Amino acid sequence: MKVPVIDNGGQWTHREWRVLRDLGAETRIVPNTTPFEQLDADGVVLSGGALSLEGTDTPLGQVGEWIDRAPFPVFAICVGHQFLGRHFGGKVVHGGAEFGSVELTVDRRDHPLFAGTPPAFRVWGNHNDQVATAPPGWSVLAHSPSCPVEAMAHPDRPIWGVQFHPEVEHTEGGREFFRRFLDACHR
Repeated sequence: MKVPVIDNGGQWTHREWRVLRDLGAETRIVPNTTPFEQLDADGVVLSGGALSLEGTDTPLGQVGEWIDRAPFPVFAICVGHQFLGRHFGGKVVHGGAEFGSVELTVDRRDHPLFAGTPPAFRVWGNHNDQVATAPPGWSVLAHSPSCPVEAMAHPDRPIWGVQFHPEVEHTEGGREFFRRFLDACHR
């Protein structure tokens, strides 16, 4: 299964690649400016990054085009998550910064991304901006005391976003998020 990691300038992009590789995916890191036709993917992971999207219409390379055309699942992390929120009509704001361990509360344990998780657990946050309001029709899957949309899902397509970092060892069960995403890519 081919699942590239789209590099949005995140400091942990290589960790996302490594987790996917360790889970058996054929993966590579590709720039977010890569043309859609060159992706050759069964799913994509949108990495985090330091870019602030709050109050802007700044593009994130070719990510908007990919999302609009993607026939495959998308898993977005940090700034990738924020891009999804903005791209589909949600609200991204500066504030509610989280740096370090965060208590996550799961709102939708019935969603495949959170299948088998406890109702609350620790994740690793590292952001200044956040999705304050999910796009119309999207499900909020989890929240934290300072971030109302820690995870969200598209209503009809396998497009999921998380504000926290499942690729780092400080996130409890972090690898399982990637495993559940790869399961969605198999369908």
